[in-house]
Amino acid sequence: MRLLPAGDCALLVELSGLPEVLALLDHLRQSPLPGTVELIPGARTLLLRWQAGQAKRADLVAALQAVKLDPSQPPPPSGTEIEIPVRYDGADLAEVAALTGLSQTEVIRRHIATPQVVAFTGFAPGFAYLTGGDPALQVPRRQVPRPRIPAGAVALAGPFSGIYPRASPGGWQLLGTTPLAMWDLGREPPALLQPGDRVRFREMGPDEPWPVAKPARPARDLSPALRVLTAPLPLLFQDAGRPGLAGQGVSASGAADRGALAAANRAVGNPAGAPCLEITLGGVELLAEAPATLALAGAPAALRLTPANGEPTSPGFGIRFTVQPGDRLWISPPRAGLRNYLAAKGGFAVTPVLGSAATDTLSGIGPAPVLKGVGIAIGSLTGESPPPAQPGFAPPAPGDTVTLDILPGPRSDWFTPEALALLTAQCWEVTPQSSRVGIRLAGAEPLTRRDTHELPSEGMMPGALQVPHGGQPVLFLADHPLTGGYPVIAVLADHHLDLAGQLPPGARLRFRLLEPFAA
Repeated sequence: MRLLPAGDCALLVELSGLPEVLALLDHLRQSPLPGTVELIPGARTLLLRWQAGQAKRADLVAALQAVKLDPSQPPPPSGTEIEIPVRYDGADLAEVAALTGLSQTEVIRRHIATPQVVAFTGFAPGFAYLTGGDPALQVPRRQVPRPRIPAGAVALAGPFSGIYPRASPGGWQLLGTTPLAMWDLGREPPALLQPGDRVRFREMGPDEPWPVAKPARPARDLSPALRVLTAPLPLLFQDAGRPGLAGQGVSASGAADRGALAAANRAVGNPAGAPCLEITLGGVELLAEAPATLALAGAPAALRLTPANGEPTSPGFGIRFTVQPGDRLWISPPRAGLRNYLAAKGGFAVTPVLGSAATDTLSGIGPAPVLKGVGIAIGSLTGESPPPAQPGFAPPAPGDTVTLDILPGPRSDWFTPEALALLTAQCWEVTPQSSRVGIRLAGAEPLTRRDTHELPSEGMMPGALQVPHGGQPVLFLADHPLTGGYPVIAVLADHHLDLAGQLPPGARLRFRLLEPFAA
C-alpha cells in the first residue's frame, strides 16, 4: 500500500491491482473511517476524500496502514449477463487496428468474442469499466482527449472497455456506438451496468433498426415569478451539490463559486445552500410575473430595474431588492469574473434530482438548463441565514494575472524536475475551451513527463490539475469526472476553488506551491 497526496482533504491509496482495490473498498464500506465522504475505486487505486474538520490526515493514514487485506476473496459476479448491441463505426477503429496489428474485421471479432465483467464504475454516472477482454486489444488513450464524445460510444483504453453514457469529453479510443441508454433516472437502478455484471458485445446488422429515443416530457410551468426574456447562455440551477454519491458514479457538482452562492442566499435570508440561478457572462433580462425579493452576488455586474410604470433604477449589487409584476431586470455582462448567482427569497421551486437541485453539465443529472422563454417559480424555503462570510476576492478580468495556491498531486513524480519547476515558473492562460467541467490552460512550454506509461484510470478530485499527453494542463472544477487516466501533477488548495470558478477566458494564472513535491 502506497499513500499519495491529493489535496487538502483527499488521499490516493495505491495498491497492487484491482483485486486488492476491491478488497479495500469492501472493507471501508463495512467499516467506514471517520469523516469519509467519498470512496472512488480505480484500476489499482482508491481515492478517499473526507469532510474538512471531521478527520485528520494523520489519523486516516494510520487507520489505512493498519488494514489487513485478503484480495484472494473478491466479490463474486452477480450472474447477470447483459448484451450490448454495437454498430462498429467508431472514429478510432482504423487507429486501433493499426496499434494492434490486426485488421478492422479482426478487431471487431475479438471485441465480441469474449464476455467481459464490470469491475467498477466511475468517470460519469453509468460509465462502467469492463475487464476480461482480449489482451490483444489493449491500446493507449489518445494523445489529446476529444472535447466531445457522443453518447453510447463504445471505447477502449488500456485493459478496459467502456461505454460513454452521454456526450462528454474523453480520451478513449472509439470502436463504435450502441443505442442502449447506460444511465436512465427513470430506471431502478439508473445505471444499466453494475459491478459484477457480465457483458457481451454483439455487432448490429446493417439493416438492424436504430431505436429512437422518446423525447422528454416538458416540465410544467408552475406559477412562475420570473420569466427569461434574454439569455445568451443557458442559466443553471445550482446549490451546494450532491456529495457522497460517488458509489453511483455521481459527482458532487454544485455551484462553481460556493462563496457567491452563500452570499446571494444570505442577502435574501435563505439557507446557505438554497438553489440559485448560476448566470455565466451575463447579458440576461428577466420579466417579473409575481412579487419577489432577489439578490445578485458573484462576478460584479450592473443591474437595471425597469418598472412597469416608472423610471429605471439600479439595485445595489449583493443587496436584496424587490420586483413587482411587469418589472424588467437586466443583468449586464460582468466587469470581471465569469459567474453571477441570483437568489430569490424562499429559494427557487425546482425539483431535486438525487437530493440536489444542482445541474451537472457533464453527467446531465439535475434540472434542465433554463433558456429564453422559460418561467421560474419561487419556493417557500425557510431557515437560518448563514453567518457573514470571510472577505472574498476580487474576480479577475481577461488579461489579469491571478496566483492560485496548489498542493502536490498524487502523480507529481511522473514529471521531470524541469516540468515541476515550469509549472510554477511560467504563466498559463485560460482558454475559451473551458467550462464547469474544467479549465483548459495554455502555456508557452508544455509539461514533460518522466514516466510515459499509460496511467490506469483512478479517482479525481475538485481542483485536480491533470496533464494529458500534450503537456497543457486541465484544472478540474465542480462538474469534473470522477475518474481519469492522465496524471494529476497538483491539486488546487480548497480556499482557491471559488476563485478558479470565476476565471474568464483570457485570464492568466500563476501557481504557488504550498508544500514540496513528495510521495
